[in-house]
Amino acid sequence: MKGNYKLGAALAIVGILTTVLLIILLASIYMPTVEGKIIDERPDEAITVRIVFALLGWVGMTAGALWIVVLYGFQNKMAWAWGWGCVAAMMQIVAGFFPIIPPASIGMAFPTIWVFLIAFALWFGMLFIGGVQKKIFILAFFSGLAYILTFIDGVGAISRYQTVEQSFMVGMYAVGQMVNWWGAAAWVVFIFALVKGKSWTIPAGIFAASMSIFGGIPVGLTDVVRLGRFSMFLPAPIISAVLLVVLLLPGTKKLIENQIEISTG
Repeated sequence: MKGNYKLGAALAIVGILTTVLLIILLASIYMPTVEGKIIDERPDEAITVRIVFALLGWVGMTAGALWIVVLYGFQNKMAWAWGWGCVAAMMQIVAGFFPIIPPASIGMAFPTIWVFLIAFALWFGMLFIGGVQKKIFILAFFSGLAYILTFIDGVGAISRYQTVEQSFMVGMYAVGQMVNWWGAAAWVVFIFALVKGKSWTIPAGIFAASMSIFGGIPVGLTDVVRLGRFSMFLPAPIISAVLLVVLLLPGTKKLIENQIEISTG
């Protein structure tokens, strides 16, 4: 599969069609999910859905535009095509994943799961075409998990910001919210650098992990204090902290340096 430009072009077309599917599915569940949350007496989550579903629609459509560029790249046998295809797939993964949660929580259908599954397969396909090493592949996978969870931390903070009354806690959710979304974007940059063997891979990873920690710990610990139990805000910064340690290990540095040599050689 490595260097298979015809397969890459076919996957890029699937990516473009997946964007069309995402637009239709998001539009179809947008207001029903908002209304369902209001009926479920969660107006805070209804407002969150209004904001985040729209944002993910924008992200998904941008991914579609990027897939068209990737298709051009594969058709002209450009070596950069699979790396940007990986980025487009990651954008579609988050655009398809989060819209599963709100409708599922109120017993509604969650059709964007198909977008998520297709995008996940496209991501794997791009890495296979790029001939990414197995260990790099595994590191990219867990970094992708941190990416998704960090994004969701930013979503959750929007809901908490609307419902919590204690002023200090409201402030903590407020200051941590956007940092999590920036952290999610930083993970995408890191994964791109990792699989493409860029010289700045490790600094990018340190930055992404640190952003997730700075964004997730405040909202996570605030939740623990407020609720008196483990918070689902915490997996993102915990996984990011583990990845930060892994990135600083000599073995990881050697692995990434080897990927850089392969990419530049």
